[in-house]
Amino acid sequence: MAVPAANQAFEEAIKVTPVNSHRYSAVLRDEWCIGTGTSPTICSVAIRNHCELIWHRIVPNGGYTTAVLYRLAITHFAHTHPRRYDATATPISMQLAFLRRTAVGPAVLEVQDTKLGARTSTIHVALLQPSEKGKKKGAQTGSSASSEDGGNLEVKVAGYITVSPATAEVGVSAPSSWTLLPEAIRGSGPQGRVNLAALRETGRDGQWVRLVAPFPKFRRASQQVELYGPDPALGKTPVVDQWARFRPGGNTEARWTNEAVAFLVDMFPMALDGFDSMGKVTKEGGTTDDAAETESAKGKLAKYWYPTVTLNIDFKKRLPASGVEWLYSRVQTKSVRNGRTDLDVIVLDEQGDVVALSTQVGLVVDASRNIGQRKSKI
Repeated sequence: MAVPAANQAFEEAIKVTPVNSHRYSAVLRDEWCIGTGTSPTICSVAIRNHCELIWHRIVPNGGYTTAVLYRLAITHFAHTHPRRYDATATPISMQLAFLRRTAVGPAVLEVQDTKLGARTSTIHVALLQPSEKGKKKGAQTGSSASSEDGGNLEVKVAGYITVSPATAEVGVSAPSSWTLLPEAIRGSGPQGRVNLAALRETGRDGQWVRLVAPFPKFRRASQQVELYGPDPALGKTPVVDQWARFRPGGNTEARWTNEAVAFLVDMFPMALDGFDSMGKVTKEGGTTDDAAETESAKGKLAKYWYPTVTLNIDFKKRLPASGVEWLYSRVQTKSVRNGRTDLDVIVLDEQGDVVALSTQVGLVVDASRNIGQRKSKI
């Protein structure tokens, strides 16, 4: 599978290795995480042996984890069903539930063939890691891993992925009357388009400027992208618009690929900055955690953490194998109520074609949930 050479850091981060026909392994990487502290000490043999596990409150970004599962689907059909299709079967939709907090380190990936068809196939996927609470009697894994690994693993993320090869996707294509509303801030290009060359060379095009993602220490995954948007001096808007360039490992030659789109739909630090600007979270008997509040006041950490509960993606357009330099995202939240929020994301390419649509249910919780560490025995 050809990928841009400059994407090597990302390719290493989403690498999936077959163990058998329906079981795979991956290693979730620290640089694609949210939270503070050093990497958790997860033994490479922790899945099968008893050892002490130190859980630093660092969680891999949901979009990054989704990209790993995207790669899992491709790897599974190439490894287990290589003759089913005459071209690479890639995900056209993903429906994922983030059941428990993931961690940096080894992960077991399991696949069940739910439906194998001529045009589309659907698989059930599960990402498993050791339980934070240690070895549990009768652990609810929902997989074969419980008996094979001493009941030590539990499902962290599960869901369905539907794949289809490009050669099988034939049928009606027609334009719709859909358009972005409200319109995005205009640039200096033809018909008010943003001049991406100017953004690349000068960091500005009219009211579009290079953005600095807030709380880089806490949201390290946001350092893997280069973002541009309307000047914050214009004030808050009902939507968040951004043009993004992919920068895994700081490589300026990297390009957006299909797997990277799965990461992008969960990468909107300026939208989260709007939540961070809210007042202190009122809890029963008090306000936000003092440590988190103090660090936030120093500009080091965010007040809130936004764990994903469910994530649905509709992949509309495949990107070329060589990737693309720029992708546009519009992010919109309709309601934040009782610590729960929605997020709609539209991803477009330079031609204005819809690349992906995403909907997400998330929580708004105290950032102290991802500060510090605790130990467990496994």
